[in-house]
Amino acid sequence: MAKKYKEEPFVRVENPWPHYKRLFGYALRYRGHLLIGVVGGMLCGGSLFGMLRMSPFMIDMVNAPVPESSSTQAVAAVAQPGAGAAPAVAAPAGAKKKTPGWQREAQKWADYLHMPLQNADESLTWQAMVLGLVVVPLLVGLRLVAIYLNQYSLRWLGARVVRDLRDELFVTMESQSLKYHGRVDVGRQISRNIADTNIIEHVINSALAEASRAPFEIAGSLVFVVLFAREHHMFLLLGLTFVSFPLFIIPLLILGRRVRMLTRRALERIADLVSHMHENLTCIRVVKAFHMEAFEAARFAETNKRYFKTVMRALRMELAIGPLMESIGILLGCAFLVLCFAKGLGFSQIVPIGAAAILVYRPIRSLAKIVPMFERAAAAQARVFETLDLNLCLPEATHPVRKATFDARIVFEDVTFQYAPEGEPVIRQASFAIPRGGMVAVVGATGSGKTTLANLLARFYDPTLGRVCMDGVDLRAMQIADVRKLVGVLNQETLLFNETIAYNIAYGSTHATQEEVVAAAKKANAHAFIAAHPDGYARVVGEKGFVLSGGERQRVAIARILLRNPPVLILDEATSALDTVTERQVQEEIALAMANRTTFAIAHRLSTIRRANLILVMEKGVIVERGTHDELYAAQGAYRRLHDMQFASHSET
Repeated sequence: MAKKYKEEPFVRVENPWPHYKRLFGYALRYRGHLLIGVVGGMLCGGSLFGMLRMSPFMIDMVNAPVPESSSTQAVAAVAQPGAGAAPAVAAPAGAKKKTPGWQREAQKWADYLHMPLQNADESLTWQAMVLGLVVVPLLVGLRLVAIYLNQYSLRWLGARVVRDLRDELFVTMESQSLKYHGRVDVGRQISRNIADTNIIEHVINSALAEASRAPFEIAGSLVFVVLFAREHHMFLLLGLTFVSFPLFIIPLLILGRRVRMLTRRALERIADLVSHMHENLTCIRVVKAFHMEAFEAARFAETNKRYFKTVMRALRMELAIGPLMESIGILLGCAFLVLCFAKGLGFSQIVPIGAAAILVYRPIRSLAKIVPMFERAAAAQARVFETLDLNLCLPEATHPVRKATFDARIVFEDVTFQYAPEGEPVIRQASFAIPRGGMVAVVGATGSGKTTLANLLARFYDPTLGRVCMDGVDLRAMQIADVRKLVGVLNQETLLFNETIAYNIAYGSTHATQEEVVAAAKKANAHAFIAAHPDGYARVVGEKGFVLSGGERQRVAIARILLRNPPVLILDEATSALDTVTERQVQEEIALAMANRTTFAIAHRLSTIRRANLILVMEKGVIVERGTHDELYAAQGAYRRLHDMQFASHSET
């Protein structure tokens, strides 16, 4: 039966702005690139305004008749002021011609440079034409440089911010206690660190550059329209502009919110997809052993189909924004043409406004694309910051006790533990002591609480009630790093990284030399099989040590413990997964690892704990018996039943 989709616990994104404000805090770490990007966007808007402002001048330059003698007259006028120049044509009495705004601005600069812009007959001089042919390319060049700076700076910023987010996410996830890792599967953690941050990176890289440029370009165009309309008394156009522009925002607000909701759902489902893939590939041996490839492929396809449907629904909403905004733009353009016809406007008045409409179309279209991106990012940011705000870490004492050695004994004082506040205790009032150099073993049926006791000793969890002390110091008062150095763990499941054998042996002892690694391998009786391979210690062991046998993996793990050299050793059924022959071989190495160490052993096979100083028998989280092997066997209680049951089954075998 296909696995039913289960919605991921998630904080609903009603107001995305706090998340964007927090993301902006990350961007402020690199305020130099942010400033360059924003200034580049402003220059884009400014250059666009300048190009539009020059457009009437360029139209007049093309359309205005230039007399043949105009250049000669202009040169003469400059060379000999007042002599040889054609007399100015007197304007009719009472006539007052309106000077265009661009011409007044140009005239200011021309006066400053002592450059004539018009001949006596009001035709343009050759200096004015040269000025126009120089200024326009300069404005275009400025715009191109500004676009490059804007895009490069903000894309660099986006990549750097996402790098910081991924680093912090990884640290946050690793720092959580085992309670968190037991509740949230690996696939969902990977999805939040990779898929969610990918969306944020895409938005910052693509959308932020546009978002920092498009508003300035739109503002530049609108300012030009306002100035041009005021200069030509086109007040109806002003009214049309300010009434119609908000219409572009309506599709963004209505459909953008829907895109955000669907993106949140898509992110939940891609997390389900990654989780399923990780789970399947991790358990690939089981899948193949039971010939379930087709079944798992069908499950994956069903999960993938749900994700695809959600993505397509979000895509339909996102793609609808652009056509809606374009339709509004076309209708407004038609209304503008009707207005021009009704007002009897000329070519030189229509073209600049039309150019502004054409140039402003691209930034408006960009906004139509980036608003859905920001909505998708809002959903991704909520998930990312939800993870970053997790606080399921083991608490570190404000002023922790530093402890470099283990001197006397470890004591469990009335320890009670439960995984959840509403759950049943899995350890109930456990009290015992482990003397330095001694060995305490714990036996009991599956689920009796043996591994939980070991986890409390390693401080993977903290007791709900009571305390665990080392030399009279509560483990909660010690620095966690010191606890990890003093207590080593050899697990039932040998976990190796997909790295070299040398890397795995030296893991946790980062300053170990190659000679120390080899010495530890020799003590663990691992050097022979390592040296027999052509790659030796540079041999890559594969996923979880896939290329090594069970006994070889366990020997590498023992070598890792020996190199670490902790004074306290936890053996969590370290040989129960091995066959009898391999177990006997590995037991010798384990006995070597236990030498001169304080040992807490979880025993599956009772033959391995006969020499323990203290054996604890557990049932449903309660220590029901304690003593040496001989004492417990003679008592004919729970330990005797476990012993006889195990050895009876061995004799039958």
